[in-house]
Amino acid sequence: MSTDSSDLFGTLFKTPPANRTAPVLVPMPAPKPYSYTVPEGMAVEPGSVVRVPLGPRQVIGVVWDGDEDGVDPKKLRPISHVFDCPPLTKEMRDFIDWVASYTLSPPGLVARMALRAPNAFEPEPMVEGLRFVGGETERMTPARARVLDIAGDGLSWTRSGLAHAAGVSTSVVDGLVSQGIFETVFLPPPPVVAKPDPDFTAARLEGPQREAADEILSEVRKGEFAVSLIDGVTGSGKTEVYFEAIAETLKRGKQVLILLPEIALTASFLERFQDRFGAKPAEWHSDLAPRTREKVWRQAVTGEVRVVAGARSALFLPFEDLGLIIVDEEHDPAYKQEDRVYYNARDMAVVRARIGDFPVVLVSATPSVESQVNGQSGRYRTIHMPTRFGDAALPDLHLIDMRRHAPERGGFLSPVLIRAIGKTIEKEQQALLFLNRRGYAPLTLCRVCGHRFQCAQCSSWLVEHRFKRQLQCHQCGHAERTPEACPECGTLDHLVACGPGVERIAEEVERHFPEARTIVLSSDIMGGVKRLRLELEAIAKGEADIVIGTQLVAKGHNFPLMTLVGIVDADLGLANGDPRAAERTFQLLSQVTGRAGRTGLKSHGLLQTYQPQHPVMQAIVSGDASAFYEREIAERERAILPPFGRLASIIVSAETRHDAENHARGMRNAAPVVSGISVLGPAEAPLALVRGRYRFRLLVHGRRNSDMQAFLRAMLAQAPKERGSVHVQLDVDPQSFL
Repeated sequence: MSTDSSDLFGTLFKTPPANRTAPVLVPMPAPKPYSYTVPEGMAVEPGSVVRVPLGPRQVIGVVWDGDEDGVDPKKLRPISHVFDCPPLTKEMRDFIDWVASYTLSPPGLVARMALRAPNAFEPEPMVEGLRFVGGETERMTPARARVLDIAGDGLSWTRSGLAHAAGVSTSVVDGLVSQGIFETVFLPPPPVVAKPDPDFTAARLEGPQREAADEILSEVRKGEFAVSLIDGVTGSGKTEVYFEAIAETLKRGKQVLILLPEIALTASFLERFQDRFGAKPAEWHSDLAPRTREKVWRQAVTGEVRVVAGARSALFLPFEDLGLIIVDEEHDPAYKQEDRVYYNARDMAVVRARIGDFPVVLVSATPSVESQVNGQSGRYRTIHMPTRFGDAALPDLHLIDMRRHAPERGGFLSPVLIRAIGKTIEKEQQALLFLNRRGYAPLTLCRVCGHRFQCAQCSSWLVEHRFKRQLQCHQCGHAERTPEACPECGTLDHLVACGPGVERIAEEVERHFPEARTIVLSSDIMGGVKRLRLELEAIAKGEADIVIGTQLVAKGHNFPLMTLVGIVDADLGLANGDPRAAERTFQLLSQVTGRAGRTGLKSHGLLQTYQPQHPVMQAIVSGDASAFYEREIAERERAILPPFGRLASIIVSAETRHDAENHARGMRNAAPVVSGISVLGPAEAPLALVRGRYRFRLLVHGRRNSDMQAFLRAMLAQAPKERGSVHVQLDVDPQSFL
């Protein structure tokens, strides 16, 4: 696959027409491109987007790099169609090959992520417009006069655009058209967003912000690969700093990609961008309308869109001339994709920048341990921003020892936290209660016979959602009506909810503060993303007194009146065997408490815990993040865990436990003997049954310099082939251990 694109061009055009062949990568789990003939008169090159026959179907593919040695053209089927869109660049094709090789994924499935808008491959249709050609109107009215005054400069307008500009209805414009005052012209389709102006608003940076911006700009102006890590406390102005890097990149004529973990919810970010650059960036995420996605894809590949703000999948947009990637909240687990192609968008963003030879900026108030180590070793340039913008103070953080300040019977909020909420409301300020658990209660059981409600398809309890009157499985989505009687013993009114979810905390809050305006934020809220955006806007405007939410509230939102953050169960994230549990708990709790006091108001954070001496709790309340990272890094190094070691997870699933276990054992026996790499397992996965499939897990552990990919390829080559219902999932650099 290392052949230069010019070699393939020669293969296609210098050989006799009857022998022209081309490798085409199709969106299938095939290990390499398929070969096709190029019909006479058709012009293709590496990167051309084409339609080809595959069995009885026609599929989209990409002409790939490489020669077609030893292929008999008479046995090949021809390419059906070449789309009229710019070919994928050599950089993009190299990136796809690299991701496929690193993640051990079929290259066609990786290429499929770059071709997610099939209706965008042909040019957008022209838009019918109007141009003033002169003449006398039959009857002049004030409305017609306004239209003629605006259109008299000879520029072309769309009907609706001209009517809107003149403040009239389209029927007024249609009347003038019928009299021959305008002629019909065809205009290019409008851009999905206006072009951002790097000089629209002068940056208002001061002190540490200005210093940080200068450091970033020094890297951007070099125009070559470099990784910068902005490590700044919440509210320090990190966004304004990387806006300067974006402005400089736009001035250099390059495109920019901004990755955000929850772009669908961060309307405030889009507004801040518009305030700085005079236009919003193009968005890219799963909640966009298909037509909008197609326009963004097309205009990114043609260069009309200059800045895209998107979720992790935006990394595979085939930009014309990408010159900068920003990865905001670089520590966020949402950057890890765990479906089909398993990849971490943060790490792949660094790879894409290296292949394209341009800078990448990682941003976080709580950087990942991997990024911290890369900063300490000099691989990344670390830029520290230890204070909030405008000298706003960080919240005063305190632990509530739940062994000493226990809630009342049946409750989950300590009297200390309840008093603090009351004082906050009295001052007409806002309180946030955080619990990373959806629904009303994580477990429902019968107090007579002990029956527990469990999903029939998964090894997980059914979660009660009292607002919906349902019991739901958060693994497979199964839902059933909450019964009045126990299905095991038939006893009425003896079902009891065990433990709290956000809905149950809302019930307790309403009991203590019946007059307060309360909002519950959770990913399963009725109304989806649009409703969540409206709720977030309402909170920012001060239209709520108490906010109760899951991790959604930690995603960079700015709530001006928020002065109290209460963590209902600070220990929740520590109660599992995940080697990243301490790091993730520290990051999440730090991000949540950082929602308080961002506009300079005196603020507090209270963390309810049964483990007040735990290093994570002590690090958060002391504000000594460096001590926490130092301890965590030392533990990782002793255990040879990432970034000092390498991991790969293999999940074997099947419809029967026997098939899953046997195949997993066969894979374990096929593992080659290599110094520095070991295989642990197989063992039942913590979630041993999901969607009716039994799951066994192997964990491959190696040293930092181990060739993990070569080991895994050899293991897979010798392992039993997948048969029947058996399926193998391979995850290099896993983030989840369930």
